[in-house]
Amino acid sequence: MSQITIALSKGRIFEETTPLLEAAGIVPLEAPESSRKLILPTNRDDVRLIIVRATDVPTYVQNGAADLGIAGKDVLYEHDGSGLYQPLDLKIAKCKMMVAVREGFDYFGSVRSGARLKVATKYVKTAREHFANKGMHVDLIKLYGSMELAPLVGLADAIVDLVSTGGTLRANHLVAVEDVMPISSRLVVNQASLKLKHAKIQPIIDSFAAVVAQQD
Repeated sequence: MSQITIALSKGRIFEETTPLLEAAGIVPLEAPESSRKLILPTNRDDVRLIIVRATDVPTYVQNGAADLGIAGKDVLYEHDGSGLYQPLDLKIAKCKMMVAVREGFDYFGSVRSGARLKVATKYVKTAREHFANKGMHVDLIKLYGSMELAPLVGLADAIVDLVSTGGTLRANHLVAVEDVMPISSRLVVNQASLKLKHAKIQPIIDSFAAVVAQQD
């Protein structure tokens, strides 16, 4: 029996993926938030879930350790998932990647004057391309968390980060000044798996697609 492995990350993506899995007849037998296991069984003997960091999902799928996975557009863009088959925008875990600055900072005046800004982000590739397309010269500072702190302590003039409700920005006296790109989660599939396990993988893709279509 060939087994199908699906890579997921904990939190919002897992929660919003649950209805998609159920539509495909896949139900986790344990909840990832309460289980310490990294490999979760499902009601189907031929399907298992693996729990990995969101940023690692494309790596597991691209290298064949997982047959399918679900990852945000932000993660896929940074990963350069050109070798991954991305059949579906699942339209879940939606947010925006944006440029934000501290309240009172004249971002657009700085842009017009040609100032070289310091920008903190963990999305270095995305930020570099965004500012290059605007003809701006920036110094990028790689951070892995607490992005909102950087402008407040003088480490950076601006940040590039994901924004959902904007509550964290407001709480830290920051304002979003520019959209970079809309973000949602995508289904990614290992290309070799799709060929070798097509009879099992294609129905999962089709079930996911049907749920997405109902949302339109």
